[in-house]
Amino acid sequence: MALIECRRLTKAYKKGDAVITPLHELDLDVEAGDFLALMGPSGSGKTTLLNLIAGIDTPTGGQLRIGGADIATLSRGRLADWRSENVGYIFQLYNLVPVLTAYENVELPLLLHKLSGKERHERVQTAMQLVGIADRHDHYPRQLSGGQEQRVAIARAIVTDPRIIVADEPTGDLDAESAIAIMNLLTRLNKELGKTLIMVTHDAKCATFARRSLHLEKGRLVEAGELAERRAEESRASRAQAQPHAQTQGALA
Repeated sequence: MALIECRRLTKAYKKGDAVITPLHELDLDVEAGDFLALMGPSGSGKTTLLNLIAGIDTPTGGQLRIGGADIATLSRGRLADWRSENVGYIFQLYNLVPVLTAYENVELPLLLHKLSGKERHERVQTAMQLVGIADRHDHYPRQLSGGQEQRVAIARAIVTDPRIIVADEPTGDLDAESAIAIMNLLTRLNKELGKTLIMVTHDAKCATFARRSLHLEKGRLVEAGELAERRAEESRASRAQAQPHAQTQGALA
């Protein structure tokens, strides 16, 4: 049985008189220990799917089972408890609390758990050492580089030892060198700690770090062959549109 099972998973909401469906009857299995990259144009449903898996949002149709639990049926309170125990979230813009130090930001999720101060301290230290940011434990976000801020955010995501880590454009606000360093770190979490990673990205280079990549378009998964054919059709259409223009320019010349 897959760790994550989506069956006809749908998310729809009303905007005025219109019904928007960012995710439509999606089927997907993610095995424990997988590293999945989700790609696709803006508005294709990538972040919607990520938020459903993370328990931040709830589906309006279909079934979402994670570790055997039907997430869609959990009450808000039980869903919050499930999320704090099972999911770590990495944001594009870090979402660190500016008035807290790096250490205090990493410690935040642990305050929802029944742990002693000593246990919290040990977990925070372990997480910060793992991501290579322990020497900046007393720094505030404004005193850190973008790459360092993202390392703090990753430490915060893993400090509760979740089974699943979801990352929404984790390198989107970083320079090329920092982006590669962060992707190497995520790969370590997957390979060495066995974390199941699901990442949304627009960057094809970042997607190569994942074990597999899937493309979404208009709320549906698109197979690689179908995607290649669509791109070929778009290319042919583009050339067909350009040809008459070139002929017209030649005649005018």
